[in-house]
Amino acid sequence: MRRVIYVMLTAGVALAFSAAPARADGFVNPWAGVQFGSNVDNGRGAFGVTAGGMGAGIIGGEFDFGYSPSFFGTKTDFGNNSVINLMGNVIVGVPIGGTRGAGVRPFVTGGLGLIRTQIDGGTIAQVSSSNNQLGWDLGAGVMGYFNDHVGLRGDVRYFRDINGDVVNNIDLGTLHFWRLSAGVVLR
Repeated sequence: MRRVIYVMLTAGVALAFSAAPARADGFVNPWAGVQFGSNVDNGRGAFGVTAGGMGAGIIGGEFDFGYSPSFFGTKTDFGNNSVINLMGNVIVGVPIGGTRGAGVRPFVTGGLGLIRTQIDGGTIAQVSSSNNQLGWDLGAGVMGYFNDHVGLRGDVRYFRDINGDVVNNIDLGTLHFWRLSAGVVLR
């Protein structure tokens, strides 16, 4: 019995030290984009960063931060106004060409997070308010890599808040918009 335990212990130690280390395919993507839809003055610019990782190259998670100055319109009409989003997403993408070197990865992503709206006066919106809301996003895109570390990423996402209160708890309808973005991706 002692010999069986010794053999099992030795085999377990050998297996533990011979296993290949797990690797996550991490990435950082600074981006610039444009937003459009029913609650936004169409064509408003946005910028931000998305960072995450793909376990086993197919499924993973990412955090998306976006800042949209003058989201609701000009500063003359709406004062200083903006929308900030901070989302935690699940990302699913199949690497075509592998997880190393040049290749392409189409993906879908979606998750929950914070959508913060802020309006500070102006001639049309004569209120000052900021509101933090639970929201969700859903999108798709593609990452294309030139080598092991550098590539381009583009995606389109739909954002929507859950409760619809935008300014001073006044129901202005559900805040929702689309964002088209592109940028360099580093892994």
